Amino acid sequence: MTKTWFITGASSGFGRGLTEKLLARGDRVAATSRKADALADLRERCGDRLWTAVLDLRDLDQVRQVVDSAFAELGRVDYLVSNAGYGVLGAAEETTDAHLRDIVDTNLLGSIALIRSALSHLRAQGGGRVLQVSSEGGQIAYPGFSLYHATKWGIEGFVEAVAQEVAPFGIAFTLVEPGPARTNFVNGVVQPEAIAAYDGTPAHTVRDAALGGGWVITGNPDRMVDAMIAATDAPDMPLRLVLGGTSYTAIREALTGRIAALDAKRDVAFSTDYTAEELA
Repeated sequence: MTKTWFITGASSGFGRGLTEKLLARGDRVAATSRKADALADLRERCGDRLWTAVLDLRDLDQVRQVVDSAFAELGRVDYLVSNAGYGVLGAAEETTDAHLRDIVDTNLLGSIALIRSALSHLRAQGGGRVLQVSSEGGQIAYPGFSLYHATKWGIEGFVEAVAQEVAPFGIAFTLVEPGPARTNFVNGVVQPEAIAAYDGTPAHTVRDAALGGGWVITGNPDRMVDAMIAATDAPDMPLRLVLGGTSYTAIREALTGRIAALDAKRDVAFSTDYTAEELA
């Protein structure tokens, strides 16, 4: 049965891969991008199965207008994929107010606005599924990516709460958490002006490895896209979908460490409660 998808950031990376594969299997796709002509080649081949719109997630009014138009013109959207986003690579002290505002407006506020705008439509049609593309960086943190992590940890908290709010309406969420993959993500990373004092520190070590090819990237974006599609085809979507061995290993290590640290301070936590006698 033909399904209808709405995908942001469809001009490259996971968004482009999803759009191409879904169109190839016969689905309809509403694809958005900041650039008006980014999907012209697909539109020529796929005709009215591809609906396109210019969308800059920093413009919240435009987000609402594009979402409303897609549902009005297509009649129904079965799957919403919030994918658009980018990274800033530099120590927090190196970043500017403009860097902070732009990445928060795009990755966090724009993604929140997209989901909020779609909820009433999804509820009215009796349900739907939402994929929020997060990252392994939504559960772990690398020095040098502080602003990026802030947006990904933020959107994960938002989705966890909203998923519980709208479950009674048949709306399900999945946080997609890919590790490093051979996309063009690094090419789109914003690099603040470096401060020499950070040379040789973790922030610049990570920066140099990421930009200089020091990381061996094992994630296959084509297979990751296949896994995303397979998750939406399954009867029960997982709340989180970790993609890539690097991501799995790093997240597991981080979670195990946090549980150990939590348990180590268990007595302190309980010592701050009122006692049973005090509550009586």
